[in-house]
Amino acid sequence: MERSAVVLAGGASQRFGIDKALVELAGKPLILHVLERIEECVDETIVCIRSNAQISLYSQILSSGSKIAVDPESLPSCPLTGALTGLMNAHGKCSILLPCDTPFISRRLVDLLFDIANGIDAVIPRWPNGYIEPLQAVYRTKSALMAAEDALKKGEYRMQSMLSLLKRVRYLSTLVIEEIDYKLLTFFNINTQLDLKRAEALIKKGMQ
Repeated sequence: MERSAVVLAGGASQRFGIDKALVELAGKPLILHVLERIEECVDETIVCIRSNAQISLYSQILSSGSKIAVDPESLPSCPLTGALTGLMNAHGKCSILLPCDTPFISRRLVDLLFDIANGIDAVIPRWPNGYIEPLQAVYRTKSALMAAEDALKKGEYRMQSMLSLLKRVRYLSTLVIEEIDYKLLTFFNINTQLDLKRAEALIKKGMQ
């Protein structure tokens, strides 16, 4: 197997009152927008949640093609823990880590990231100001898993802690990404009710 997708759905969402992944956008849960956009780009999808209590909720909305993986109770709830969980369950040579709240992920970008990940440990989008997008990036599964394990053993819980342990990382400028996603909607994420309304408006305009 070549390509795995790991979708992190374990984060708390106090602004919405329920799991953000389950918030409805255009009549369906936000996470389904993500999964449907990437399903043809990967060989498997893994949805990472933070507790066993969420299993029944996610089982009701996810197709049988998506595997549910639960974060270890011994680790804090954070993106790095979710990444570890997903990478532990991924069978692909490379894995893309994705948040559950980016409904306009570019399929062309996903394919491009996988294509240029050959022979290196990670391909990570980077903005001109130096800000990076570690949760819309492709990693060599084994290398990233070892790096995540090492970082967490040291009590370091930031994604940057994992990245610092990877030896071969390529950064892909968002200026390049604009050529295939000119409004960079692939990075549009839903944090507030206003974001949700903006996403609804984009879908109605057919801009997704």
